[in-house]
Amino acid sequence: MVADRRELLGFACVGLLAYAVDLGLFTCLRGPADLGPLTAKTLSFVAGCAVAYAGNALGTYRHTRTRGLRPCAVFLAVNAAGAAVQLLCLAVSHYGLGLTSQRADTVSGAGIGMFLGTILRFWGTRTLVFRSGSGSADGTGSWNGTSGGRVGSWTG
Repeated sequence: MVADRRELLGFACVGLLAYAVDLGLFTCLRGPADLGPLTAKTLSFVAGCAVAYAGNALGTYRHTRTRGLRPCAVFLAVNAAGAAVQLLCLAVSHYGLGLTSQRADTVSGAGIGMFLGTILRFWGTRTLVFRSGSGSADGTGSWNGTSGGRVGSWTG
C-alpha cells in the first residue's frame, strides 16, 4: 500500500512538472514568439510529454527496464489519449450541453477533463509503458510483482 502511494505521488509530481513546462512553453510561444495556438500547443504538448517520460522513466518507474522507442511511442499515445479525453469533455460541455462561459469551459476541460485524463494516463503509464515483468499474476498483491517494500520511487 505504501508503494502504491509512493508511485502515485511520484507520478503526480512528475505530472505537475510536465504541466508547468507545457503551460510555460505554450505561454511563451503564444506571446513573445507569436506562434499560432495550434502550433504552440503542439510544441508545448510534445515538450511536456518529453519531461513526463523522462521524469517517470528516471524517477517514478526507474525499477522497470524499458528500452527502445516502443515505450516512448506508447507513452506519447497514452498522453495523446489523455489529451483527447480532456478535449472530449470540453466539446461535450461547450457544444453538446451549450455551457459556453469561460468558467464552464475551465471546469469541463481543465477540471473534469484533466481528472479523467489523468486517471487514463496513470493507468496507461503504469500498465502499458512501465510495466514490469510478470505483473500481479503471482498473487503478491502488488501490480509490479513485488511483495511490498520500496518500489523505486524517487519520492520515498
